[in-house]
Amino acid sequence: MDKFFSISSQQDTPQAVISDCLQQIDSAPAEANFGFIYVTDAMTADLSDLLNRCKAVTGIEHWVGSIGLGIISTGQEIYDSPAASIMLANFADDTFSMVPLIAKQQDIATLLQWPREFATNFGIIHGDPLNPDTQDIIESLQQQLENGFIVGGLTSARGEHLQITDEVTSGGISGVLFSENVGVITNLSQGCSPVGEKHRIDKAQENVAFLLDKDPALQVLMQDMDLDSYQQLQEAAAEVFIGLCISGSDRSDYTVRNLVGIDTDHDIFAINDYLTEGNEIIFCKRNKQTAIDDMQHMLDNLAARLKKKPRGGLYVSCLGRGRGQFGNDSEEIKMIQDTLGDFPLTGFFANGEIHHNKLYGYTGVLTLFT
Repeated sequence: MDKFFSISSQQDTPQAVISDCLQQIDSAPAEANFGFIYVTDAMTADLSDLLNRCKAVTGIEHWVGSIGLGIISTGQEIYDSPAASIMLANFADDTFSMVPLIAKQQDIATLLQWPREFATNFGIIHGDPLNPDTQDIIESLQQQLENGFIVGGLTSARGEHLQITDEVTSGGISGVLFSENVGVITNLSQGCSPVGEKHRIDKAQENVAFLLDKDPALQVLMQDMDLDSYQQLQEAAAEVFIGLCISGSDRSDYTVRNLVGIDTDHDIFAINDYLTEGNEIIFCKRNKQTAIDDMQHMLDNLAARLKKKPRGGLYVSCLGRGRGQFGNDSEEIKMIQDTLGDFPLTGFFANGEIHHNKLYGYTGVLTLFT
């Protein structure tokens, strides 16, 4: 099975989606033994039914997936209606191991069943954003993988936040680990352009920055963003973001956070995350053009690394991207198709994207099976 098998369905009712999916996957290659499944939150109440019936039709036992407010298939984004995106693959039995529900850090060592004679290459993880320990669990899991890395995302939904790891679950993280014998390449698009240089956080309290490089934090922001007045900042605020620099990384590796408030009397600003004194930040600009440019840069990088057309792909993008950033005609996903060609693709729009050991925002993470 050199090429994976993917289908999608968008219908008026969940049961119509299930019927259509079952009809389409009935023609899947017999050697398929692993499934990815992503559904819109209109399918929440019917997810177990869809999964169980897919198992019955295909005979496949092992599945991973999640709910998303939007889902992804080859060349298409689907929102606001009952829909599913499914991809079937074939992996040797000794090259993957399922990750059961892990709701606490201390459960990792007990629950992970991974043959130590195999070198773990990477994992695909889905998480519940309602668990406050999700970031810590992701980082602890990454430490268990030694030289491997993790990709994935957090469920986005208006109701229950469900994931799939052979069965429907919730409340923690879950997914699958692969050995080094499964070929993949991956990259992420931040969608932002860094402005200026990194700045040391000299004084901060919780999510409020007071001093950067010993200067008033808001003044540093204004200078880097080339803004002459607070009125200009108010007008440009939707495009101004703060990158929390990852220790030991280069200028481009940072997690993007929102600017949520400014105090012009005290020259301070607040973001939607905690700030740690001694760490570094970099200011970023984000708009439609920066998102397009950075997405194309990521795709060109992957294209240069590919030796042949991908067997299949998984794309996890931020809810703030997609139709809200690129346009209403699946422009973000069509960029993948235009650059890399037609190949089986699945994925979803997440409430936080996982790459390596970090939880990102406003990113797109593309993983290609080679």
